[in-house]
Amino acid sequence: MKRRYTLFLASTIAAAALLAACAMGGSSAPRNKMSFFITSANPGKGGDFGGLAGADRHCQSLAESVGAGGRTWRAYLSTTATAGTPAVNARDRIGNGPWVNVKGVTIANNLEELHGTNNIDKQTGLTEKGEIVSASGDPVNNHDILTGSMPDGRASTDISKDTTCGNWTQSGEGSAIVGHHNRMGTNAPPASMSWNSSHATRGCSLEALRSTGGAGLMYCFAAN
Repeated sequence: MKRRYTLFLASTIAAAALLAACAMGGSSAPRNKMSFFITSANPGKGGDFGGLAGADRHCQSLAESVGAGGRTWRAYLSTTATAGTPAVNARDRIGNGPWVNVKGVTIANNLEELHGTNNIDKQTGLTEKGEIVSASGDPVNNHDILTGSMPDGRASTDISKDTTCGNWTQSGEGSAIVGHHNRMGTNAPPASMSWNSSHATRGCSLEALRSTGGAGLMYCFAAN
């Protein structure tokens, strides 16, 4: 009797372990295929990411935190031209697609679709954790996503104003172009519905970014 009970107990434990392993595999599989997400948090300095390299590291770190670090992650950010340094376009940094979110939903198949009729909205623009980013109508509105870009994904050529928080090195004065991931806003369309080029921020500190409806978040794309 004791032997039968021991065998039954061992079988039960083995079955439970197998089910747990399957559950873990099922939850990690989508993340291994994930090639797009919105950052779940700002590193802490508002529009200052330490330049493009620092922004890319933030994307890579967040991807690694959910088991998706086996790809080359890039921040969807543009920089403007400076003396001796050409502009960098966000669209030129992120590969050619296709891109899918953490749930396997296709965001866009290629660059043309991404900057045309893409599938980014509140329900699909998820964080690396699979969470919805709060937006208009929620207790906290974080729909402003930093891009520093024009609707076509290129850097602004208007050198009379800051559109990139000093090429992502400033956390005080300055400004940056943001998009609305939920495709809604109080400004007039089509800008209010733009995912990547809706309006400028009031500053580059976290407080200033929050005042216009953001939290210093950005889009991350797998370039490979």
